[in-house]
Amino acid sequence: METKNIKAFGTEAAEAPLQVLDIKRRAVQAHDVEIEILYCGICHSDLHSARNEWHGTIYPIVPGHEIVGRIVKVGEHVKNFKVGELAGVGCMVDSCRECEHCKNDLEQFCDEGSILTFNSPDAHLGGQTFGGYSESIVVDENYVLHISDKLDLAGVAPLLCAGITTYSPLKHWKVGSGQKVGIVGIGGLGHMGIKLAKAMGAHVVVFTTSLSKTEDAKRLGADEVVLSTDPEQMEQHARSLHFILDCVSAEHNIDSYLNLLKVDGNMVLVGAPMEPLPVTSFSLILGRRSFAGSMIGGIAETQEMLDFCAEHNITADIELIGVNDVNNAYERLLKGDIKYRFVIDIASLKS
Repeated sequence: METKNIKAFGTEAAEAPLQVLDIKRRAVQAHDVEIEILYCGICHSDLHSARNEWHGTIYPIVPGHEIVGRIVKVGEHVKNFKVGELAGVGCMVDSCRECEHCKNDLEQFCDEGSILTFNSPDAHLGGQTFGGYSESIVVDENYVLHISDKLDLAGVAPLLCAGITTYSPLKHWKVGSGQKVGIVGIGGLGHMGIKLAKAMGAHVVVFTTSLSKTEDAKRLGADEVVLSTDPEQMEQHARSLHFILDCVSAEHNIDSYLNLLKVDGNMVLVGAPMEPLPVTSFSLILGRRSFAGSMIGGIAETQEMLDFCAEHNITADIELIGVNDVNNAYERLLKGDIKYRFVIDIASLKS
């Protein structure tokens, strides 16, 4: 297959810093869209993968699955995209398309395993897929998303992962007006959860371990802020919440939050703690409560989320950086020193 070389930013070893690499992209096929990348968000999973912390990385790796850009070429059979339009690519670039989940717009749960935007088997060129820390990307149009020109494009990029990760459970569990919704943690995921739940009409209660985040939580849309380490404050909200979105990726006390749910309330985990989280049976059975998990969303739902955000003027709070700042951004990410998402200006790679 015909290919072309482009510049990217990645690494060839877990202990090595990210640097400029040359990678190959396939020539545009009949159903493909080629996107000149303008911005790419940095997700915590980028760091985990680059450093092989999940023990599945194949090197070299080019991270990045929060991609926004402009279409520069389309295949002859492409129907839904045109050259010059804005487009996005999220966490997936393909799936089997035949299993029950793919046929029901749940490609993220593909029985064969969805093809991720980076560090997944590349069926076209062999080797692994390369992500959005790069000049351009070629993707089948069925996995490309329309991007509104009404919003700041850099702020849109994190919606492709953080946005859909929080939107999907809020939508699935029918969060809306008249409901009291808890958001646990104010970070890359949590700050999007606050904005989205508020836009859906919910009364939003944010739980944090740091009172210093109170003002920022309210700026993001929170109606109330609770210090989760204060038993008295937590007790004031006992059995009062319809739904809780748990965005914390560190060890924390699940029971203390389950006890805040009303009868038939749901708590959904979107953070990814590395250690098992113990749950006491009575926290569930005494209120017929549910504790569940959720991950990203299918392509149709991701498009729905993007359209919802355009309608409600929602973007991520970001810090825009150049490609040479990525390694430092990773270190800051480990320290939680970001409000609330890094986004790479890919023009800095091209230059």
